[in-house]
Amino acid sequence: MSDPISNMLTSIRNAGLARLPHATVPHSRLKESIARLLLREGYVAEVVVEGKPFKSIKIKLKYTGRKSVIEGLRRVSSPGLRRYLGAQEVPRVLGGLGVSILSTSSGVMTGAQARQKNVGGELLCEVW
Repeated sequence: MSDPISNMLTSIRNAGLARLPHATVPHSRLKESIARLLLREGYVAEVVVEGKPFKSIKIKLKYTGRKSVIEGLRRVSSPGLRRYLGAQEVPRVLGGLGVSILSTSSGVMTGAQARQKNVGGELLCEVW
């Protein structure tokens, strides 16, 4: 596994398509902060870190009827091609209906927060 963030996004996407109640991924601080950001933005229902020697993140998915709240996930920056942006270059996803997630010097934040704080960073993924 060369890209753990992509693996996490794929697990969430597959769990949503299979209408599973939750997705479980191995723990890292970056993945936990991305999951907590998805929770804060209202895309997932709950984020729990489990396990003592080997931690995992259990992400409870949110549904409206039989359809997942997360319609799409896209990994933008990858290990083979990193994508760094300035504060003014941060894109709006679907005209503001989606969220872009950045890793900045001030931590992991949404594109709107990065524009507001005037910081740039690595564009990790887009969620809508």
